Amino acid sequence: IRWAATVEVLKGSIVNVIGDVMIAAGGIAYLGAFTGHYREKEEQNWSAKLTEYQIPFTVGAGVRNTLSEPVKIRGWTINGLPTDSLSVENAIILSKSRRWSLMIDPQGQANKWIKNMQKANGLEVIKLSEKEFLRSLVNAVRFGKPVLLENVGEELDPALEPVLAKQTFKQGGTDMIKIGDETIAYHPDFNFFITSKLPNPHYSPETCVKITLLNFTVNQTGLEDQLLGIVVGKERPDLQEEKNKLVVNMAEMKKTQKELEDQILKNLSESEGDILADENLIVVLGQAKTTSDKIAIDVAQAEVTEKEIDETREKYRPTAYQGSLLFFCVSDLALVDSMYQYSLQWFLALFEKGLEDSEAAPDDVAKRCDNVNAYFTFSLYKNICRGLFERDKLLFSFTLCIKLMQGSDRIDASEWRFLLAGATSNETALPNPAPEWLLESSWL
Repeated sequence: IRWAATVEVLKGSIVNVIGDVMIAAGGIAYLGAFTGHYREKEEQNWSAKLTEYQIPFTVGAGVRNTLSEPVKIRGWTINGLPTDSLSVENAIILSKSRRWSLMIDPQGQANKWIKNMQKANGLEVIKLSEKEFLRSLVNAVRFGKPVLLENVGEELDPALEPVLAKQTFKQGGTDMIKIGDETIAYHPDFNFFITSKLPNPHYSPETCVKITLLNFTVNQTGLEDQLLGIVVGKERPDLQEEKNKLVVNMAEMKKTQKELEDQILKNLSESEGDILADENLIVVLGQAKTTSDKIAIDVAQAEVTEKEIDETREKYRPTAYQGSLLFFCVSDLALVDSMYQYSLQWFLALFEKGLEDSEAAPDDVAKRCDNVNAYFTFSLYKNICRGLFERDKLLFSFTLCIKLMQGSDRIDASEWRFLLAGATSNETALPNPAPEWLLESSWL
């Protein structure tokens, strides 16, 4: 029965695979430089076009839904990849793209992840400002080591051209590449990563066609997801541990199932004569049935557990939401004075300290969230004010208050725009509130 159901699922997948791969390939080729909202919008547009041209596809197909591997994603997050959907999608694009990736990474999150992920492989970290950076790159290409080129600007050194374009050629049956004046063997295990701390760089079309641009700039939704993971990890480590176990167990179940199916197919292909007389095959089929029944029960239980975990996690979202509002309020201070620069790592460290030092509320999650929000907001305010000029402290207090009120929908957008920009039109849908003393010409 299970095999019959699997056959039906595979039949549907085979029909939809063309459309699914078209959307995923388009995402890898074109969407890396854009924000999460824009990526979703484009994938929806492509889905509409596929429907128009009657090309079958799976509803919700995209880079993450089509190409993700839960166990691999879990490994990435353990190595420091942020848990938000945009960062995970970027990591999938990086792993699947044929071109080397250049990551726009003003907060340094991608840099940290690459360093942790490739540490065991002997990662070489270089900068264009170093005199011997090309020598380090040549050695890495020769011996198959990963290289991280960090802090690049808007222009890349022309000496990198052969590596970026993968200009390899065969010589005596070996892949070779010419870097500078030196021709060396090209090791198949070589890996190249580039990061830039520029928040909004502009790369020429000639550069963009050689690399895959990935936008790791943190946005409010992404930061909210990251903060939610931190809050749940601190407040309910049992939940986080249980969620990790679920991912591992599900992967193990699928692996066991695949091995049994491979064994059955192998025995069937090698069987001669009447298959019902093959005792070994009968035993394996019996094991497969028992295992698949157990796996079906475990999968159903895992889905229920995962739903319960996610529901519990959502109770802590108010703290994560307010934390993300506060970070972008602080980052906007750079517009007041370029000296006011605050890193995401510093903010996250302060946020974790706020979780540890705020008042506990053992059996009331809502009360605990209120305690954390109140403590962290005041803690952040004190720490920021310590580094502000006296004339800017009132402005910071005002913007902080406005940001929090906007987050809770307590400010009318049109009134806020009027306060900032004044009257921008002579027409208004609102009636004059005091015609006895306010002239119509004065009421805008």
